[in-house]
Amino acid sequence: MSTVDVVVTGMGATTPLGGDVASTWDGLIAGRNGIRLNEAEWVSKFDLPTKLSAPLAVEPSEVLPRVQLRRLDRCEQIAIIAAREAWADAGFVPPTEDSQSVEPERLGVAIGTGIGGPVTLLDQDDLLENQGLRKVSPLTVPMLMPNGPAAHVSIELMARAGVHSPASACASGAEGLATGWQMIKSGRADVVVAGGAEACIHQITVAGFAQSRTLSLRNDEPDRASRPFDVDRDGFVLGEGAGVLVLEREDHARARGARIYGRLGGAGITSDAYHITGNHPEGIGQINAITQAVRAAGLSPIDIGHVNAHATSTVVGDLGEAVAITKALGDHVVLTAPKSSLGHLVGGAGAVESIATLLSIYHGIIPATRNLENQDPKVSLDIVAGEPRKLLLNAAVNDSFGFGGHNVALAFTAV
Repeated sequence: MSTVDVVVTGMGATTPLGGDVASTWDGLIAGRNGIRLNEAEWVSKFDLPTKLSAPLAVEPSEVLPRVQLRRLDRCEQIAIIAAREAWADAGFVPPTEDSQSVEPERLGVAIGTGIGGPVTLLDQDDLLENQGLRKVSPLTVPMLMPNGPAAHVSIELMARAGVHSPASACASGAEGLATGWQMIKSGRADVVVAGGAEACIHQITVAGFAQSRTLSLRNDEPDRASRPFDVDRDGFVLGEGAGVLVLEREDHARARGARIYGRLGGAGITSDAYHITGNHPEGIGQINAITQAVRAAGLSPIDIGHVNAHATSTVVGDLGEAVAITKALGDHVVLTAPKSSLGHLVGGAGAVESIATLLSIYHGIIPATRNLENQDPKVSLDIVAGEPRKLLLNAAVNDSFGFGGHNVALAFTAV
């Protein structure tokens, strides 16, 4: 990779804690909970064992016009919402044929999604079977395809340097950011709109996760359901959301006087090649991803003060990640686990949690891990609990791991 530095100049999000970055960050700092009882009719119809979810705090229908809503899958809708916020936050204006903030051939998009548009797929299949061909939308395929969120954002922003849509399960959003980082470092683009989105709270996904016994069954206590690193953790809560960052060559950003949140210094991408749902028992892929990201940023393990952990609240996953972090970085790092507040946003998780990681550096404060009441004695690392912790940070790592053995680590630094 070149010596080009990549900075973050814009952020956008819509999550179970808020419809933008400010409300999401405020929610994390305040320790609010985005998890609630799922009152959809299908929960009781199929007698699903888990009755929890973490839906969006602000519905897309409150933000987008009705005509656009009909033409987009929910995953595409929230990607556009987050991208628009990030674009404006970076100081850019919507492009027209006569005026663009960034030269189209130097602007890229990389937005990942773990599943894509299953809600569209299943809803349109119901229409076909119950009402016939004429009721099926001609936009079915563009709405269900996993590259839809990235494609729609690229069209809206007139981005022609390349549009990418990593599909690496729960690591998809982080891999979107890693892809954007690579595009700028390699000279393909000056600016990349990157991140991830997911909106798949549906009877089939919930049933599938429930059958794999990865979801929390704490139905009587939604406020205490997601418990990363706690001895009483029993699984994650499925959420939905999107996070998008504007990545930019540092010299390009400084030339236009942009506000800079920090640098995306390095990215590490590895695979376990071990099991379709379980991580490698020795954590070799996770360790290597973290190590690669830190080295790419020109740092050493002692430079990393904070890790925003993937920590899904599964019994095996949390322990494995804690071991990998310790082996890759040491035991001096301070952890937090945002899924305790946000639920698990799947393809959107790595991007939204990267925003939290960078804001921890930018503001010098780490959100607390909710519901960490009795830390697993097998985890000896320092995990922020109870109250947010003020801490001057120069560098931090965000972990993202996904089914299939996907491992992505991102190293962010202060400017």
